[in-house]
Amino acid sequence: MISLAAFDMAGTTINDGGAVYRALEDSVTETGVLVKPEDLQTWMGVEKREAITALIELGGGVADEDLVGATFARFRELLDEYYTAEPPTPIDGVPEAIAKLQAAGIKVALTTGFSRDVAEGILRGLGWTVGADGVSGSGAGSAGVAGGAGAGGSAGAVRVDALSCGDDVAAGRPAPFMIHRVMEATGVTDVAEVLVAGDTAVDVRAGLNSGAAISVGVLTGKLDRASLEAEGPTAVLDSVAAIPAYLGV
Repeated sequence: MISLAAFDMAGTTINDGGAVYRALEDSVTETGVLVKPEDLQTWMGVEKREAITALIELGGGVADEDLVGATFARFRELLDEYYTAEPPTPIDGVPEAIAKLQAAGIKVALTTGFSRDVAEGILRGLGWTVGADGVSGSGAGSAGVAGGAGAGGSAGAVRVDALSCGDDVAAGRPAPFMIHRVMEATGVTDVAEVLVAGDTAVDVRAGLNSGAAISVGVLTGKLDRASLEAEGPTAVLDSVAAIPAYLGV
């Protein structure tokens, strides 16, 4: 019996038009290094400072603290710019899937490699809320990113039960800590009652590392079926929208 479904954000529940990929690649490229497509894909889904550090080093640069900090700030500027031009929207069928899962008594949480202020800004822009009282996070979101995502607010009311972000934990994906954090937040104590879903390799690995009963790869991101299956997930589905039927709810 699944009691908690933990979903990634960008590319899994939210369509951002590839803005995270572009902002990450462009911010790192501006430091003077080359970002290979395969390296970018490898580090998608990882906490963004960690991803920036790895990509700079893979490109032959020296990722000192000042450069990583400046590049992360530039990543956020670019992300806000791209989200302003093309606001994120829910992936088709996902709001309905979340509602079906919750109606069946399954709690739904989001996990993300974004920092908390960025994640909360995106959710506010969509009109999505977090927690039983419908309050979106701590209220300390990023004004820039929240404003950039604002046009997506007509997507309808979605409430998720918990949110865990890359800066909430000691290590981001593929470490399992964000999944365990949303288990704590929702009162789920048994990993045998948890389903995890995401569109990247590290999403699948984090699910497996957490001990979750089900770790699903979804095809709404950049990876194809063969690449996701190579990570050893429980299943590869077209979308989070297919999860209620997969669970029989």
